[in-house]
Amino acid sequence: MASPPDFLPALTGSLSQGAAGNPTVAMIEAAYAHHGLHWRYVNMEVTPAELGVAVRGLRAVGFRGFNCSLPHKVTVIEHLDGLGESAAVMGAVNCVVLRDGKLIGENTDGKGFLESLRTTADPRGKRVVLFGAGGAARAIAVELALAGAARIDVVNRSASRGGELAALLRDRVQVAAEHIPWRGDHAVPADAEIVVNATSIGLYDAEARLPLDVDSLRPELVVADVIGNPPRTRLIRAAEARGCRALDGLGMLVNQGAVAIRFWTGVDPNIAVMRRALERALGLSASEPC
Repeated sequence: MASPPDFLPALTGSLSQGAAGNPTVAMIEAAYAHHGLHWRYVNMEVTPAELGVAVRGLRAVGFRGFNCSLPHKVTVIEHLDGLGESAAVMGAVNCVVLRDGKLIGENTDGKGFLESLRTTADPRGKRVVLFGAGGAARAIAVELALAGAARIDVVNRSASRGGELAALLRDRVQVAAEHIPWRGDHAVPADAEIVVNATSIGLYDAEARLPLDVDSLRPELVVADVIGNPPRTRLIRAAEARGCRALDGLGMLVNQGAVAIRFWTGVDPNIAVMRRALERALGLSASEPC
Protein backbone atom coordinates (compact mmCIF):
# COMPACT_ATOMS: atom_id res chain seq x y z
CA MET A 1 0.00 0.00 0.00
CA ALA A 2 1.40 3.37 -1.01
CA SER A 3 2.32 5.83 1.71
CA PRO A 4 0.01 8.82 2.03
CA PRO A 5 1.35 12.12 0.64
CA ASP A 6 3.38 14.24 3.05
CA PHE A 7 2.30 17.87 3.13
CA LEU A 8 4.36 18.80 6.20
CA PRO A 9 7.86 20.02 5.24
CA ALA A 10 10.72 20.45 7.68
CA LEU A 11 10.94 24.15 8.48
CA THR A 12 13.90 26.54 8.58
CA GLY A 13 14.14 30.28 8.14
CA SER A 14 15.59 33.59 9.25
CA LEU A 15 14.72 36.04 12.03
CA SER A 16 15.70 39.63 11.28
CA GLN A 17 14.55 43.18 10.73
CA GLY A 18 14.56 44.23 7.10
CA ALA A 19 13.70 40.61 6.29
CA ALA A 20 12.19 41.51 2.91
CA GLY A 21 15.67 42.37 1.61
CA ASN A 22 17.31 39.09 2.64
CA PRO A 23 18.12 37.02 -0.50
CA THR A 24 19.27 33.96 1.50
CA VAL A 25 15.87 32.35 0.98
CA ALA A 26 16.49 32.14 -2.78
CA MET A 27 19.72 30.15 -2.58
CA ILE A 28 18.64 27.86 0.28
CA GLU A 29 15.29 26.97 -1.29
CA ALA A 30 17.12 26.34 -4.58
CA ALA A 31 19.41 23.88 -2.78
CA TYR A 32 16.46 22.15 -1.10
CA ALA A 33 14.73 21.75 -4.46
CA HIS A 34 17.90 20.57 -6.23
CA HIS A 35 18.52 17.85 -3.66
CA GLY A 36 14.88 16.79 -3.43
CA LEU A 37 14.58 17.79 0.23
CA HIS A 38 11.09 18.24 1.65
CA TRP A 39 12.26 21.35 3.51
CA ARG A 40 11.28 25.01 3.37
CA TYR A 41 13.00 28.27 4.33
CA VAL A 42 11.13 31.48 5.13
CA ASN A 43 12.18 35.01 6.06
CA MET A 44 10.49 36.36 9.19
CA GLU A 45 10.35 39.98 10.35
CA VAL A 46 10.98 40.04 14.12
CA THR A 47 11.54 43.04 16.37
CA PRO A 48 13.96 42.91 19.31
CA ALA A 49 11.05 43.10 21.73
CA GLU A 50 9.45 40.00 20.20
CA LEU A 51 12.60 37.88 19.75
CA GLY A 52 12.02 35.66 22.79
CA VAL A 53 8.42 35.02 21.81
CA ALA A 54 9.52 34.23 18.24
CA VAL A 55 12.14 31.69 19.36
CA ARG A 56 9.59 29.99 21.64
CA GLY A 57 7.20 29.86 18.71
CA LEU A 58 9.79 28.22 16.46
CA ARG A 59 10.42 25.62 19.18
CA ALA A 60 6.70 24.99 19.48
CA VAL A 61 6.11 24.36 15.77
CA GLY A 62 9.22 22.22 15.36
CA PHE A 63 11.63 24.33 13.32
CA ARG A 64 14.81 22.33 12.56
CA GLY A 65 16.91 25.48 12.69
CA PHE A 66 17.02 29.12 11.74
CA ASN A 67 19.32 32.00 10.92
CA CYS A 68 19.56 35.19 12.94
CA SER A 69 20.52 38.42 11.27
CA LEU A 70 20.68 41.98 12.57
CA PRO A 71 19.78 43.00 15.20
CA HIS A 72 19.49 39.59 16.90
CA LYS A 73 22.94 37.96 16.65
CA VAL A 74 23.87 38.63 20.28
CA THR A 75 20.52 38.88 22.05
CA VAL A 76 19.32 35.53 20.67
CA ILE A 77 21.90 33.75 22.86
CA GLU A 78 19.82 34.11 26.03
CA HIS A 79 17.01 32.17 24.34
CA LEU A 80 19.18 29.17 23.31
CA ASP A 81 20.31 26.00 25.07
CA GLY A 82 24.01 26.18 24.17
CA LEU A 83 26.69 27.45 21.78
CA GLY A 84 29.16 25.94 19.34
CA GLU A 85 32.89 26.59 19.79
CA SER A 86 33.40 29.60 17.55
CA ALA A 87 30.05 31.18 18.48
CA ALA A 88 31.07 30.99 22.13
CA VAL A 89 34.35 32.76 21.40
CA MET A 90 32.70 35.46 19.26
CA GLY A 91 29.71 35.95 21.51
CA ALA A 92 27.48 36.08 18.44
CA VAL A 93 25.14 33.64 16.67
CA ASN A 94 23.77 33.73 13.15
CA CYS A 95 22.67 30.11 12.79
CA VAL A 96 20.69 27.98 15.25
CA VAL A 97 20.59 24.19 14.94
CA LEU A 98 18.20 21.73 16.60
CA ARG A 99 20.39 18.98 18.12
CA ASP A 100 18.88 16.32 20.35
CA GLY A 101 15.94 18.56 21.09
CA LYS A 102 18.13 21.53 22.04
CA LEU A 103 18.65 24.79 20.15
CA ILE A 104 22.40 25.29 19.70
CA GLY A 105 23.83 28.55 18.42
CA GLU A 106 26.52 28.52 15.74
CA ASN A 107 28.13 31.24 13.65
CA THR A 108 28.49 30.57 9.93
CA ASP A 109 29.80 34.04 8.96
CA GLY A 110 33.43 33.06 9.47
CA LYS A 111 32.87 29.44 8.45
CA GLY A 112 31.42 30.56 5.12
CA PHE A 113 34.39 32.83 4.55
CA LEU A 114 36.81 30.05 5.45
CA GLU A 115 35.22 27.60 3.02
CA SER A 116 35.37 30.21 0.25
CA LEU A 117 39.00 30.97 1.09
CA ARG A 118 39.99 27.31 1.05
CA THR A 119 39.04 27.05 -2.62
CA THR A 120 42.10 29.23 -3.19
CA ALA A 121 44.38 29.05 -0.14
CA ASP A 122 44.85 27.33 3.23
CA PRO A 123 45.20 29.93 6.01
CA ARG A 124 47.33 27.64 8.19
CA GLY A 125 50.64 29.30 8.97
CA LYS A 126 49.73 32.46 7.03
CA ARG A 127 49.90 36.13 8.02
CA VAL A 128 46.55 37.83 7.47
CA VAL A 129 45.79 41.54 7.10
CA LEU A 130 42.18 42.10 8.16
CA PHE A 131 40.45 45.44 7.56
CA GLY A 132 37.70 46.14 10.09
CA ALA A 133 36.78 45.02 13.60
CA GLY A 134 32.99 44.73 13.44
CA GLY A 135 30.82 41.62 13.49
CA ALA A 136 31.98 40.18 10.16
CA ALA A 137 35.63 40.86 10.97
CA ARG A 138 35.25 39.24 14.38
CA ALA A 139 33.70 36.08 12.92
CA ILE A 140 36.29 35.82 10.15
CA ALA A 141 39.22 36.45 12.50
CA VAL A 142 38.12 33.78 14.97
CA GLU A 143 37.68 31.15 12.24
CA LEU A 144 41.04 32.04 10.66
CA ALA A 145 42.68 31.69 14.06
CA LEU A 146 40.99 28.35 14.74
CA ALA A 147 42.14 27.21 11.28
CA GLY A 148 45.77 27.88 12.20
CA ALA A 149 46.58 31.34 10.85
CA ALA A 150 49.98 32.38 12.20
CA ARG A 151 49.25 36.06 12.70
CA ILE A 152 46.34 38.44 12.19
CA ASP A 153 46.80 42.20 11.79
CA VAL A 154 43.55 43.94 12.72
CA VAL A 155 43.62 47.20 10.75
CA ASN A 156 40.96 49.50 12.20
CA ARG A 157 40.43 53.20 12.84
CA SER A 158 38.94 52.69 16.30
CA ALA A 159 41.70 51.68 18.68
CA SER A 160 39.20 50.38 21.24
CA ARG A 161 37.41 48.04 18.83
CA GLY A 162 40.56 46.99 17.02
CA GLY A 163 42.41 46.41 20.26
CA GLU A 164 39.51 44.45 21.72
CA LEU A 165 39.42 42.09 18.74
CA ALA A 166 43.19 41.59 18.78
CA ALA A 167 43.06 40.84 22.52
CA LEU A 168 40.22 38.36 22.00
CA LEU A 169 42.26 36.50 19.41
CA ARG A 170 45.35 36.39 21.62
CA ASP A 171 43.52 35.42 24.80
CA ARG A 172 40.80 33.07 23.57
CA VAL A 173 42.35 31.48 20.47
CA GLN A 174 46.07 31.90 21.24
CA VAL A 175 47.05 33.43 17.91
CA ALA A 176 49.48 36.30 17.38
CA ALA A 177 47.30 39.34 16.77
CA GLU A 178 47.82 43.09 16.87
CA HIS A 179 45.72 46.16 16.27
CA ILE A 180 47.25 48.32 13.53
CA PRO A 181 45.97 51.93 13.43
CA TRP A 182 44.33 52.69 10.08
CA ARG A 183 45.64 56.06 9.01
CA GLY A 184 45.43 56.90 5.34
CA ASP A 185 46.15 54.26 2.72
CA HIS A 186 47.38 51.15 4.53
CA ALA A 187 50.29 49.33 2.90
CA VAL A 188 50.18 45.53 3.01
CA PRO A 189 53.37 44.17 4.66
CA ALA A 190 55.74 42.26 2.43
CA ASP A 191 55.31 39.02 4.39
CA ALA A 192 51.50 39.08 4.43
CA GLU A 193 49.78 36.38 2.39
CA ILE A 194 46.04 37.00 2.80
CA VAL A 195 44.21 40.36 2.75
CA VAL A 196 40.56 40.63 3.79
CA ASN A 197 38.18 43.57 3.59
CA ALA A 198 35.67 42.87 6.38
CA THR A 199 34.24 46.41 6.40
CA SER A 200 31.07 47.61 4.67
CA ILE A 201 33.08 49.76 2.23
CA GLY A 202 31.82 48.89 -1.24
CA LEU A 203 28.34 47.74 -0.28
CA TYR A 204 25.96 48.83 -3.06
CA ASP A 205 28.74 51.03 -4.48
CA ALA A 206 31.17 49.47 -6.95
CA GLU A 207 33.35 52.59 -6.94
CA ALA A 208 33.75 52.96 -3.15
CA ARG A 209 37.44 52.94 -2.33
CA LEU A 210 39.01 51.04 0.56
CA PRO A 211 41.90 53.14 1.94
CA LEU A 212 44.57 50.70 0.83
CA ASP A 213 47.87 51.27 -0.95
CA VAL A 214 47.12 49.20 -4.06
CA ASP A 215 50.77 49.34 -5.08
CA SER A 216 51.47 47.09 -2.09
CA LEU A 217 49.33 44.32 -3.62
CA ARG A 218 51.57 41.57 -5.00
CA PRO A 219 50.59 38.78 -7.42
CA GLU A 220 51.09 36.06 -4.80
CA LEU A 221 48.53 37.63 -2.42
CA VAL A 222 45.03 36.30 -1.86
CA VAL A 223 42.66 39.29 -1.63
CA ALA A 224 39.14 38.68 -0.33
CA ASP A 225 36.17 41.03 0.05
CA VAL A 226 33.09 40.30 2.17
CA ILE A 227 30.91 42.54 -0.01
CA GLY A 228 28.46 40.46 -2.01
CA ASN A 229 26.51 43.21 -3.75
CA PRO A 230 28.12 44.20 -6.00
CA PRO A 231 30.54 41.24 -6.05
CA ARG A 232 33.10 43.01 -8.27
CA THR A 233 34.05 45.76 -5.88
CA ARG A 234 36.77 48.28 -6.59
CA LEU A 235 39.08 46.25 -4.33
CA ILE A 236 38.44 43.03 -6.24
CA ARG A 237 39.08 44.74 -9.57
CA ALA A 238 42.30 46.35 -8.30
CA ALA A 239 43.53 43.02 -6.94
CA GLU A 240 42.83 41.23 -10.21
CA ALA A 241 44.60 43.98 -12.16
CA ARG A 242 47.73 43.33 -10.07
CA GLY A 243 47.61 39.58 -10.55
CA CYS A 244 46.31 38.68 -7.09
CA ARG A 245 43.98 35.76 -6.46
CA ALA A 246 40.69 37.54 -5.71
CA LEU A 247 37.67 36.19 -3.82
CA ASP A 248 34.38 38.10 -3.93
CA GLY A 249 31.79 38.27 -1.16
CA LEU A 250 29.22 36.13 -2.98
CA GLY A 251 31.41 33.11 -2.29
CA MET A 252 31.30 33.82 1.43
CA LEU A 253 27.52 34.32 1.40
CA VAL A 254 26.87 31.13 -0.56
CA ASN A 255 29.15 29.09 1.67
CA GLN A 256 27.45 30.49 4.79
CA GLY A 257 24.21 29.08 3.44
CA ALA A 258 25.88 25.79 2.56
CA VAL A 259 27.26 25.40 6.09
CA ALA A 260 23.78 26.07 7.52
CA ILE A 261 22.21 23.47 5.23
CA ARG A 262 24.79 20.90 6.36
CA PHE A 263 24.08 21.72 9.99
CA TRP A 264 20.33 21.36 9.51
CA THR A 265 19.98 18.50 7.01
CA GLY A 266 23.29 16.64 6.88
CA VAL A 267 23.30 17.12 3.09
CA ASP A 268 26.33 18.66 1.36
CA PRO A 269 24.60 21.12 -1.01
CA ASN A 270 25.55 22.01 -4.57
CA ILE A 271 27.39 25.34 -4.32
CA ALA A 272 27.00 26.16 -8.02
CA VAL A 273 23.21 25.80 -7.83
CA MET A 274 23.11 28.07 -4.80
CA ARG A 275 25.33 30.72 -6.39
CA ARG A 276 23.27 30.85 -9.58
CA ALA A 277 20.08 31.27 -7.54
CA LEU A 278 21.66 34.05 -5.48
CA GLU A 279 22.89 35.85 -8.61
CA ARG A 280 19.39 35.72 -10.09
CA ALA A 281 17.88 37.00 -6.84
CA LEU A 282 20.31 39.93 -6.78
CA GLY A 283 19.77 40.72 -10.45
CA LEU A 284 23.35 39.86 -11.37
CA SER A 285 24.41 38.31 -14.63
CA ALA A 286 24.97 34.58 -14.24
CA SER A 287 28.00 35.01 -16.47
CA GLU A 288 29.57 37.62 -14.21
CA PRO A 289 33.03 36.45 -13.13
CA CYS A 290 33.32 34.86 -9.68
